[in-house]
Amino acid sequence: MSGLQQVCVLGATGSVGLSTLDVIARHPQRYQVFALTGFRRLAELQALCLRYQPRYAVVPDAGAARELQGVLRSAGLSTEVLVGEAGLCEVAAHPEVDTVMAAIVGAAGLKPTLAAVAAGKKILLANKEALVMSGALFMQAVRRSGAVLLPIDSEHNAIFQCLPRDYARGLDAVGVRRILLTASGGPFRETPLTELEQVTPEQACAHPTWSMGPKISVDSASMMNKGLELIEACWLFDATPAQVDVVIHPQSVIHSLVDYIDGSVLAQLGNPDMRTPISHALAWPARIDSGVAPLDLFRIARLDFSPPDEMRFPCLRLARQAAETGGTAPALLNAANEVAVAAFLERRVRFPEIAVIIETVLTAESAQVVDALDTVLAADARARAAAGAWLSRHGR
Repeated sequence: MSGLQQVCVLGATGSVGLSTLDVIARHPQRYQVFALTGFRRLAELQALCLRYQPRYAVVPDAGAARELQGVLRSAGLSTEVLVGEAGLCEVAAHPEVDTVMAAIVGAAGLKPTLAAVAAGKKILLANKEALVMSGALFMQAVRRSGAVLLPIDSEHNAIFQCLPRDYARGLDAVGVRRILLTASGGPFRETPLTELEQVTPEQACAHPTWSMGPKISVDSASMMNKGLELIEACWLFDATPAQVDVVIHPQSVIHSLVDYIDGSVLAQLGNPDMRTPISHALAWPARIDSGVAPLDLFRIARLDFSPPDEMRFPCLRLARQAAETGGTAPALLNAANEVAVAAFLERRVRFPEIAVIIETVLTAESAQVVDALDTVLAADARARAAAGAWLSRHGR
C-alpha cells in the first residue's frame, strides 16, 4: 500500500459520505479511499466505486453484490464486494484502514462503528445513534482500544474545537460551566402549533439551512436531532444533562459554544457546510482546505437566539428525560423514533404523532442498566415492537 491515509467511508452515498469524498478528492496527496459502503442508493454507490476505485465495497445483499461485482469487473477494477453487516464490520476493522468515517444513519451503524473502535481506528463519528444507544459501552471500548474518536456533527465538532485539549480531565477541572448546543429550529420553528397536524414529509425535509437525508431532516424538524445530540454530547464530553443547554439559532452560523466559569464564552463559527467539520477531523490536529467559502459576516449581518419551546418540540423534552434516566432509555428513545419517523415518511402518521409514539414507548418500557451490547440490542428490539404495536392499534 501507499503512504496515503486509507479511509473507509461507511454510508458513502449519504450527504455526509459524499461530503467526505469531496474533501478527500481535494487532497489526493494525503488520502485514499479504501472502502465504500451503501444501502439503498446502489446506482450511486456503483458510480462512486468507478470514480474512487476502492479496495472494497459493501452492499446489503448477495444479489446487489453480484450485480455490482459484475459491473466493476467489466470496468477492469479489482474492487471486492462484500455483503451485509459482516462486510461492514470487516472493512471498518481492516488492518490497513487508518480512518473510518462512521456515517451510516440509525441503529444500523452501531456494530460496524464498534468494530472500528475495537480495532483502534481513528473514527470520525457522524452516526450519533451508535453513541446514543450504547454510550457507556462505546466510550469504555474507545478507552480500552486507544481509538481516536472525533465528532463530525457540526455542533459536537464545534464544542471539541472550543474545549481545551485536556478536557478529558473533567469539565469542572478545566473551568467549563456549561455547553451550549445550537439548533436551527428547523422548518417549523414559527409554524402555528395548530398547523403541525397537517405538515407533510416534503415540508419536514425542506430544511432552511442544511442539506440532509430524509430521516435526519425529520429529526431536525421535530428537534429530536438536537435531543440525540444532547445525549451524544454527554458521552463525548463527560457532561451531565444539566450541563448541556440548547439554544435556537436560525442562521446556523454559530455551531455551538462553551461557557467558562471566568465569563468567557468560546464559539465556533462557519458557513453551514459539513465539509468544515469533516476536514477538521480528517486532518486533526492539522488544518486543510475544505472547499467551504469563507464566512461573510457582513452578508449575515445578524445572529438571533431564543430558547426552545418544548410545547412545539416535545421530542427535545423526551430526549432530555431519556438522558437523565440513563441505562437503556436512550436506546428505547432512538428505536421508537426511528419507527415513528419511518411511518411519518410513509404518510402513515401525522407529524405530532412522532412524539406520541416515542412517549408511549418510554412509558411502557422500563430502562435497564447497560451491562452488555445484547442488553442494548434487546431494548432496541422491544422499543421497535412497542412502536409497531402502537401503529397496529391505531390502524396505521
